[in-house]
Amino acid sequence: MSKGTVLITGSTSGIGLAIADKFATEGYNIIFNGLEKEGPVIAQKASLLHNIKTFYSPANMLKPKEIARMVVEGENKCGPIDILINDAGIQHVAPVEEFPSEKWDAIIGVNLSASFHTCKAVWPGMKNRKKGRIINIASAHGLVASPFKIAYVASKHGLIGLTKVLAIEGAPFGITANAICPGYAKTTLVEKQIADQAKVHGISKDEVVNKVMLEEQPIKEFIPIEAIAEMAFYLSGDQSRTLTGASLSIDGGWTAH
Repeated sequence: MSKGTVLITGSTSGIGLAIADKFATEGYNIIFNGLEKEGPVIAQKASLLHNIKTFYSPANMLKPKEIARMVVEGENKCGPIDILINDAGIQHVAPVEEFPSEKWDAIIGVNLSASFHTCKAVWPGMKNRKKGRIINIASAHGLVASPFKIAYVASKHGLIGLTKVLAIEGAPFGITANAICPGYAKTTLVEKQIADQAKVHGISKDEVVNKVMLEEQPIKEFIPIEAIAEMAFYLSGDQSRTLTGASLSIDGGWTAH
């Protein structure tokens, strides 16, 4: 018997997929979302392996109508959404004066506005059931800034602000909202950033890792995506019912400076 239903955006790769694997292992139905062509296969495999209900949606996070439809179709297949995890995110690296306006719009749209639309879509059901968990995957860049990432930093700071408002409004209805703020995890997105940063700074990829990415971390290693998944799972449970509105760092000490 399922323990509930989780919607995870950006869950066909990277951090989102690690989170989906954790919840599937624990017996939750999973609504997968992502643009990878392997999405339907990933969902089907999870269903067969863990004997759970799954649904895959290729909803574009830049299109609110597709997001709303994903929620309706996902609940029809898997049941009411108890837990929403907003993980979908994109990145672009460039100096302010060279930063393409269309990249700004896309990053704000996927990283921030899409989370508003998913929350808005699941909110009435959570309020009616007086139960819900919203977990936003922010970033250490939601707490501090780095050069050449103006849209990403702005979007993640905004996501933390959104989380705080959800926490306040959700408290009377048993809904909690928290943000997880990871440092650099070894994902496809970060691999691309390494290449982009090497180009921007005119240095090697190894130098990007050691002198740019992990420079501010006292613990000089990438954050395990499994550790982020474990934190998300903890925030989803009854034991965290009084933990809300928090921005939880898992960043090797980066933001301790």
